[in-house]
Amino acid sequence: MRLLLAAAGGALLLLMVASLLTGVARVDLLSAWRDPYAMLVLMESRLPRTLAVLLTGAALSVAGVVIQSLVRNRFVGPDTSGTAEGAALGLLAITILMPDSPIWLRMIAASVSAMTTTALFLAMIRRLPVREVMLVPIAGLVLSGVLGSVVIFVGWQTDLMQYVGTWLMTGEFSGVIAGRYELLWIAGGAAILAWFAADRLAILGLGDQVATGLGLSTATVMRLGLTVVAVVTAMVVTTVGMIPFVGLVVPNLVARVMGDNLRASLPVVAFSGALLLLACDLIARLAVYPFELPVGLILGMLGGGIFLWLLHHRPAHG
Repeated sequence: MRLLLAAAGGALLLLMVASLLTGVARVDLLSAWRDPYAMLVLMESRLPRTLAVLLTGAALSVAGVVIQSLVRNRFVGPDTSGTAEGAALGLLAITILMPDSPIWLRMIAASVSAMTTTALFLAMIRRLPVREVMLVPIAGLVLSGVLGSVVIFVGWQTDLMQYVGTWLMTGEFSGVIAGRYELLWIAGGAAILAWFAADRLAILGLGDQVATGLGLSTATVMRLGLTVVAVVTAMVVTTVGMIPFVGLVVPNLVARVMGDNLRASLPVVAFSGALLLLACDLIARLAVYPFELPVGLILGMLGGGIFLWLLHHRPAHG
């Protein structure tokens, strides 16, 4: 296990260096400190983009673990539970009602709306038969579809489809520069908060009766989990648009190796999410160089393949 983590750490370091070097402008990292133009490119574009990718991948993966613990189902992620569409709906509403509103107000509107729709999803699945586990992700997809249709309809009616496409359909980092990605540090902070509550989330995943019997306040942990998922999703949607599959497949892959010990596995989940998203972002930047593809397109294909593999291959220990 230690060798695997060391290899993954080396791979992440190499990908970070490759991310700093990839782009139309040539940058020599060894002599950049003597070249004002190279330093400008690094500090204003390459480094913010690399950090944005790492923060997004890590935070979305952790949010995936949290929502899977809340609903007790591994086939649910922030992008398949109506959370992303809820964040987009909040952003759309504040954009229409208060077009000159500051970014912090938009962030709050997106977070509150995302939390509301995630709570709605939780209320829906509590009415489903307990043994029909596959109904949970189906209910999430239905809710996402309905909310997404509302967002698209309102966006089309108000001539804001360009914003809607950025929030929900593309998911890419080409517009990230210094000063336009810092909200993602809040998402990173929310992911760290989830780690401090890892033991409570793991107990909650055992069921309400067991959690209550162990003295856990399920309502408090539920609210904490909802806050983490909503804040992470809202910050990602606001900054770079929704990235598919990261919060769905990464927690499942790590759980197959490390099991359900969230205290130990959450840092690995965050690390793996950052590694996967950075690799996909580099593919998106190099596939049609010097142009770029949206990273959401790469993850849509790769994540879909991984998800199908997860569906058809049982864990070796289970």
